Amino acid sequence: MVILIGNQKGGAGKSTLTLLLANYLTTVRGRRVTVLDMDYQQSIATKAAKAEILENEPLYEVIPSDLKHFPMLLKVLGKNHEEIVLIDLPGKMDDDGLIPVFLSGDVILCPFNYDEFSVDSTLLFAMVTQKINNRAPFIFVPNRIKTTVKYDTRLEVDKVLQRFGVITPGIADRVDFQRINTLHIPPIILPVVLPILDLIYESYLLKEGAK
Repeated sequence: MVILIGNQKGGAGKSTLTLLLANYLTTVRGRRVTVLDMDYQQSIATKAAKAEILENEPLYEVIPSDLKHFPMLLKVLGKNHEEIVLIDLPGKMDDDGLIPVFLSGDVILCPFNYDEFSVDSTLLFAMVTQKINNRAPFIFVPNRIKTTVKYDTRLEVDKVLQRFGVITPGIADRVDFQRINTLHIPPIILPVVLPILDLIYESYLLKEGAK
């Protein structure tokens, strides 16, 4: 199974969601996971390298990758039918090398924020990816939701996004998210993220894996 995590807007939380899901799948669900870090900042690959320096046993393999190597990587990883491949996508839409990546997705996760620039980028990402791959369930994950902010346009935004996919409950903004690494999720944020990760896994990943 290939799960794409993407949004054209930087700072939407792609890499954080990828780490959350990778840690959850390996530690909570006992699944075998490989992460392809295609993001230009390579933040996940950097965290994995730091963990190796400290001689920690990795929970999963993190492979820094670029678009031209993707077809070969997918061919190798696809030989193990139990493997879940998480792809932290690059924050751009103007490269034809993305087409085979989008086509490979069995599930597409799109973290986003309720601000004007993020919503526009999120809609563009949804329209482009669904034009290329309309078979994969598309899941929007509201991220960095501030409890002190009233999001006046939230209902209107949700209505538009629901034309392309489903929207999960939001993930509250917490400074502790900066402490997530390739080894664990800080216990203090588990109550915040577990219900959403359970929902994604049970409602979508299990169903797609059974096909």
